[in-house]
This record gives sequence, C-alpha cells and structure tokens, in this order.
Amino acid sequence: MYRRDFLLVSVAAIAATPAISETVSYAPGLVDRELAAGKTLFLDFKASWCSTCAVQERVIDTLRSSNPDYDRHILFVDIDWDRYRKAPLTRSLAIPRRSTLVVLKGDMELGRVVAATSESVIRDLMDLALSAAIS
Repeated sequence: MYRRDFLLVSVAAIAATPAISETVSYAPGLVDRELAAGKTLFLDFKASWCSTCAVQERVIDTLRSSNPDYDRHILFVDIDWDRYRKAPLTRSLAIPRRSTLVVLKGDMELGRVVAATSESVIRDLMDLALSAAIS
C-alpha cells in the first residue's frame, strides 16, 4: 500500500515538473526551421578538442541548471566547428572561430560572444536570449 502511494506521488511530481530541453546538435536547415517557428536560439560553435569551448560549456551548464527558464524558453544548439566551419550558416553569420556563442531570434542576431569564458559575460548573453524569448 505505501509503495503504491509513493509511486503515485512520484509520477504526479514528475508530471508537474516543467520540461527541460536538451541541447540539440546542428544539422543543415535546423536553424532556419526553428527561427521560422519563432524560437530564440543560442548557438554554440565548438570543437571537442577546444579548451576554451570546454570552459564555456561548463559555465553554460551551470547557468542552465541554476535558472530553468533558460531551458524553458531558449533552444540551445551545438555546432561542431570541425564539421561546419565552412557551412553556409557559419559563413553567413561571419563566425570567426570556434568558441563563438551567438543568440538569434527571427531574422536578427541579438548578441555574440567570442572566446569569452567569464560567467558574467555568458550570463548576460543568456539573459539577452531569455528576454527576447519571453517578450
């Protein structure tokens, strides 16, 4: 009897928890499709071997875990620099290097950070994305 009550309460708690979005991996057409759907995107141009990218990723993960609104309202997209550095998206945004973070909404770039690892700088960019997403 107690186990059944526990399971019912657990299922209800999980159902009431807001969905947390996963980071999606870039594929051609994804950005245009999601922007057309009205989403705010946080693009992370990164390489697996890049130490600056790894620091940025840790900061982003910490910020996302401290404020669930980021995941509720922003689509985070990882873009593999080694694979897509010469892709049309990368060229059209004039991405200078890996470890570049860009926020897009509609047909506008709202902000960008290049090679910065400061929590406050990355938080400002994420807050800009959040403000755009909920406005």
